[in-house]
Amino acid sequence: MAKPGYGKRSAPGQQARTRDDFAMLPTRERYVAGFVDHLPDGASMSVKQLAKQLPLYGQQAISTALKALSLAGHLRRVRCAVGAGDETRWVFRTFWSRTARDNEWWTTYLATESASQTAAPAPDTAPPPPWVPAEEPPPAGPDSPAVAEQVPGPTPLPPQRTPPQAPDAEPTQTTTPSPAYPSPAYLALARLGRDDHRLGLSADDCTALEPLATQWLERGVTTDYLTSTLTAGLPTQIDSPAGLIRRRLIDKLPPRLPDTTSTASTAPNTPAPTHRLLVECTDCGRPGQPEALPDGLCRPCHTTHSAGGRPSPDATQIAAVKAHMANLRDLLKPV
Repeated sequence: MAKPGYGKRSAPGQQARTRDDFAMLPTRERYVAGFVDHLPDGASMSVKQLAKQLPLYGQQAISTALKALSLAGHLRRVRCAVGAGDETRWVFRTFWSRTARDNEWWTTYLATESASQTAAPAPDTAPPPPWVPAEEPPPAGPDSPAVAEQVPGPTPLPPQRTPPQAPDAEPTQTTTPSPAYPSPAYLALARLGRDDHRLGLSADDCTALEPLATQWLERGVTTDYLTSTLTAGLPTQIDSPAGLIRRRLIDKLPPRLPDTTSTASTAPNTPAPTHRLLVECTDCGRPGQPEALPDGLCRPCHTTHSAGGRPSPDATQIAAVKAHMANLRDLLKPV
C-alpha cells in the first residue's frame, strides 16, 4: 500500500468484472491490467513497486505497459495539492477504470474531481483529530447504576425555619447600591497631577473635563496616548491647569477613523485557492491540464508514439551538449 493520499483510485461507473476484461489488449498489457484491476484503492502504483510484484516483467516493461493502458483509456496519472496555507503538499494518484474511457470522459471526470478536492479535503489525507471519540456512549439517566455509583447525590440541607409574616404584608426587598467606578477618562485626568505637579486637577475639574477626554478614547486612542499628548511641551509656569488641559483637549482632538471591523465584515470573502488536478504524462511524468494531455501523454511523447520512433533532438540541445563536451575536453588537456 502507498502512503495515505497516494496510490490507486478507482473511477466511478465501471462495468462488472468479467473473464473477458482486457481481452483486446496484448498479453503483457492484459497481464498488468488484470493485476492492477484487483488491487485495492490506495495500493502503490509506482513502476518499481509493480515490478517487484510482477516477476515476469521488469521496470521498463511495466512502464511501457502502463503507457499502453493509458492510451487504451484505462488509467490516468495525476498530481494534486491537498491542505491549505503552509501545510499544502502534493500527492500523486493513479485513477483506474476497468472500462476503457475516451479523452472527453477523462477530462470531464478529472474536472469534477478537481471541484470535489476544492470543496473538501480527501478523506484519507485529513484524518479526524485524535481527541474525537470513535463512538460516543449514550447518555446515562439519573437512575442509572453507573451514575449512582460515580456521581454522589447532593447532600440534603436541614429544613430552614421561615419567620412568620402578616397575611397582608408584602415581602420587603433590600437593594444594595452598586459602587460607581470612575471612567478611564476620569482616571487619566486625575493621574496628571501625580505625573507632573503643575497639572494637578481637583475632583470638580476632572468631572468637568471628563466628557472631553472621553471623546479621545471613543476615537480609538489609549489612555497612555492621551496622557502623553496632554503633558508634552508644557510651559515652565502654569497658572490654570484646568484651562490648559481644556484647551489641549479641544485643539488636539484626534480625527475619527473609519470602523475597520464593519468594513471587514462587509468586504467580499477572498476565494480560496483552487487546487486543480494536474495530469502527469504516463511516459515521462510531465504535468499538465487534462485537456492538454490526450491519452494521458504529453505532446512530445504522443508524437513519438504516433510516429513509432524517437523524436529528433532539438538543435538548441545539440549545441548545448557539444559545448559541454568541448569544455570537458579542454579541462582534460595537460597544462
